Amino acid sequence: MSLAEWRDKIGHAGRAFAQYMAKPASVPAAVATPRAGQPLGDLDLRLIWRALMRRRKWIVVPTAIVFVLAMVAVNIMTPRYKSEARILIDGRENVFLRPSGERSEERGALDAEAVASQVQLLLSRELALEVIRKNRLDQLPEFDPVLRGISPLRTLLNLVGIGRDPFRMTPEERVLDAYYERLAAYAVDKSRVAVVEFQSRDPVLAAKVANSIADGYLVLQQAARQDQAKSAGQWLSGEIEGLRKKVAEAEDRVEAFRSKSNLFIGSNNTSLSNQQLGELNTQLNNARALKSDAESRAKSIREMLQTGRPIEASEVLNSELVRRLAEQRVTLRAQLAEQSATLLGQHPRIKELKAQIADLDRQMREEASKISRSLENDARIANARVDGLNASLDQLKRQATSSNSQDVQLRALEREAKAQRDLLESYLAKYREATTRETIDAVPADSRIISRAIVSNTPAFPKKLPIVLIATLATFLLPSGYIVTAELLRMTAPRGPDEGSNLPSLRDTLPQTDVGVGEIDRLADTLRGEGVNARKIAVIGARQDEGLTLTALTLARLLARGAKVVLVDLSMRSPMLSAVSIDPAAPGLCDLMHGAASFGQIITRDKFSGVHIVGAGRQSDRAVLTSPRLVLAINALTQAYDHVVLDCGTADGLSADLIASGAHAVIVPAPDLAPAARAAMREQLQASGFAAVTILSAPAQPVEPSEGSQVAAA
Repeated sequence: MSLAEWRDKIGHAGRAFAQYMAKPASVPAAVATPRAGQPLGDLDLRLIWRALMRRRKWIVVPTAIVFVLAMVAVNIMTPRYKSEARILIDGRENVFLRPSGERSEERGALDAEAVASQVQLLLSRELALEVIRKNRLDQLPEFDPVLRGISPLRTLLNLVGIGRDPFRMTPEERVLDAYYERLAAYAVDKSRVAVVEFQSRDPVLAAKVANSIADGYLVLQQAARQDQAKSAGQWLSGEIEGLRKKVAEAEDRVEAFRSKSNLFIGSNNTSLSNQQLGELNTQLNNARALKSDAESRAKSIREMLQTGRPIEASEVLNSELVRRLAEQRVTLRAQLAEQSATLLGQHPRIKELKAQIADLDRQMREEASKISRSLENDARIANARVDGLNASLDQLKRQATSSNSQDVQLRALEREAKAQRDLLESYLAKYREATTRETIDAVPADSRIISRAIVSNTPAFPKKLPIVLIATLATFLLPSGYIVTAELLRMTAPRGPDEGSNLPSLRDTLPQTDVGVGEIDRLADTLRGEGVNARKIAVIGARQDEGLTLTALTLARLLARGAKVVLVDLSMRSPMLSAVSIDPAAPGLCDLMHGAASFGQIITRDKFSGVHIVGAGRQSDRAVLTSPRLVLAINALTQAYDHVVLDCGTADGLSADLIASGAHAVIVPAPDLAPAARAAMREQLQASGFAAVTILSAPAQPVEPSEGSQVAAA
């Protein structure tokens, strides 16, 4: 059996979805915007606007009164004028007054905490008292309420515990309260600039006090620096006296230990033992050099004598005797050469000259031998001196070894004395710097004024326009909000069967639902439990009659008690839906498909419940039921509502994509349908695309108006 055959035999089919969670942004505004007269938590902006218009005198009159009062108040208020001074906190320091340990160092930049601390100094009580005394603020009625006399309003406020009684406060407290009420000091973000603002009824006084605060702040810094230098000088003075005694005692211990241990200091700041060791070592090296030199020269002359070579040593040649003998030898050789030219070798004269020359050579060798022996004697003497120096050096070494431990103790005492002396000299230098800074009158402060306060002619308080606008707007919003809230509460409150002026006549003309039959109630509860699986519900019947439409309307009203529900007329033959609609002449599906109405215009509301209704429209044309745009419209409604109930009639001419796709079918069959046919019908419908199928035993039945049910009145 095909789906078209089932349409001819069966009635209603329904399917319900879960509670509505959110309204998609793609839904037209008219889908979510209720119309006039809608109940159960749905909003109608037109009703709210009408309520505001009906009660506009409760909005306009208070707003106008407050506007006038605010204008009068801001004009009778005593104005206050504000002046400001700006201070740059740069931690500057005179390079000539800076301590010697910092003269080659970069002074670190101030951080945000340091700037905030300087701002607190601007708000200090000490500075406030000095500014009050300097400017005689305690003599002005603006700063001392007692001087203004007794105020009835202030007295009344004090009696109820609002405010402080100025007569129970000291004069200093009264003036300080007024002073701090008008003072504001803060640091400019991301800078080292502090701003001092002061307000007063007298613009000249405001500028004067702001400048006095800035000047007094610099004076406080200078005084703090002088006090710091004075305190440091006093402390250093006591420490220096103690250090002087410690240094004297340490130096006395050094000298006493040196005398006791014979560790005296020689030249070049070295001990005598070390100095003697150095001198002996030098003498030993010199003696060794003399010995080696004498031995080498004697050896050289001796070798010349033994080999018969000419003696050409400097020691021999420098001898006076050898020089004379050498001169005589040269003369004799010259004569021998002259005589040899005329005489033979055996001539007596020749022999005589040769004998004389030989004698001179012998004398020269004897003289060289004497010089060699003399050098050998010098070498022996130098050797004896070396031995003596070695013995003395060994003795000094033994003495130095025995005095090493005493020298270590002496050096420890000297280090202690030096440390005490260095500390004393450092304290003396700091003491001189502290006393110098203390006696200087113009000690530089860590800040400087970069902008002094000037007299302002523009009042800083009251701000007339903002005060009037805020008061007027607040007065306008308060009654408006009250009226809107009351209207919303009225709209969202459930209505009984007798509420509304026209409700009885409408109920009398319409069929009511028999709530005693609980089959549709149980079906509504089941559909609520299915959640999103019951979003689209198709109600299909065996024949098109009033009972089928009443079944769909009853199911929609029951579902609307806890969800947003829309009932769509796909039968094109339901005058009942037009009768229960708040706008029977509203356009419908046919007008939407032909482009004669928008999506939001075709949605109306049930007079007795929160169900939205989409009727057939002014132009009844069943040809639109086959339009693909109708499928898109139904899908859009399923995105906007928790449940979309389709009154399909007998489903004649309706496509399976329109009513069966993902839908829950609620079937109102013929009374004589056998159980086996019911089971076969269920299987066939599920095979045709329905997600679930519910077959009712009978359609909803109308009841008498006197038995009006809660469903119809919902």
